[in-house]
Amino acid sequence: MEFQEDEQPTDDGRPPPGSPVLEALLENARNQQYLGQRLGAAGDRVETDLLGDIVRHRPVLEALRTEPLDRREIEQNLDVSRATSHRFTQWLDEQGFVEKVDGRFELTGRGEAVADEVLRFEANVQTVHRLAPLLDIICEDHQEFIVEPFVDARVTHAEPEDPYQPIERFLSLLSESERFRGFNTTHMAPLILGEFHQQIFEETDTEIVSLPHIVENLFETYPERAREAIDRGHLALRTRDDLPYGLAIFDERVGIGGYDDATGLMQVFVDTDAPIACEWAERVYTSVKADSDPLNRTDST
Repeated sequence: MEFQEDEQPTDDGRPPPGSPVLEALLENARNQQYLGQRLGAAGDRVETDLLGDIVRHRPVLEALRTEPLDRREIEQNLDVSRATSHRFTQWLDEQGFVEKVDGRFELTGRGEAVADEVLRFEANVQTVHRLAPLLDIICEDHQEFIVEPFVDARVTHAEPEDPYQPIERFLSLLSESERFRGFNTTHMAPLILGEFHQQIFEETDTEIVSLPHIVENLFETYPERAREAIDRGHLALRTRDDLPYGLAIFDERVGIGGYDDATGLMQVFVDTDAPIACEWAERVYTSVKADSDPLNRTDST
C-alpha cells in the first residue's frame, strides 16, 4: 500500500481524525481501564459462568456465523456427537442466540454480535501472547499501543544463537523503502552498523525523531555524512525529550521495536502491512512529530 502525504495536525496539536474503525479502537483503548467501573455502576455485570459458557461455545458460534447449519452439519463441521450438537443448540436457543429456520440453525442478531465479540476476544488474547516480548518491554507505555491492528503481525525475537534477528528484519524492510519515518528511544541501529547509516544518509529519504543525546551521538560518530545528508534535504532530524518506544514507517509496512535498557539492542521487532495498523502508526507519528523540535542546520555544526 502507499501512504498518503503527512497529515497535518489540528490547531491544538492533535492528529486529525482517522477512519471510524481506528477512532473506535482508540476510544476503546482510552476507556479500557474504566470499563470495570462503568459496568459496576450500571449494576448489570455478566455472570462469570455465562461468560465461560459463551467462550466454550465459540466453535459452534463461529460455524454458524459463516452459514446456517442443520444438526448433522454441525456434527460434521465440529466433529462432535449427536448428543453434543443437541446440547450446543439447546443452550444457544435458551440464550436467544439461534433460531431454527427451515430445519437449519441460524444466528439471531444477538447471536451474531456475541459470535463477533468472542472471536475478537480470542484474536486479541492470541495477539497478546504473540506480542508478549514487545509488551513486556514497553509495558509502561503500552496504553499508546493498540493490540488489535497487529493480530497477524510478524514477530521477530532476538535469540541467544542469533541476537541480531530483529535489527536484520528492520534493515531488510528499510532497504526496500524509498522513504522512512520513525522515532525511537535509542539509536534505530547500533552506531557501528554502517549498512543502516549508508541507507539513511544516501539512499532513503528519512525523517527521524530522537532524544537529544541520541542526535548528539550521531553527529559525533558521523559528523560530515550527517551534515551533508541534512544539507541535501535527504535527512531530517527532530528531537523530543521523551518517547514511548520505537516506531518505524516504511513504504509498505510499519513496525514497533522494543529495546533492552542495559544494552540498547533491539530485542523484538513487530511489523505488519495491515491498513488499520498503518493508519494507527501514521496517527501516532503525526502526534509525536507535532510535539517535537526540528533540528536546524546550525544545531548540527
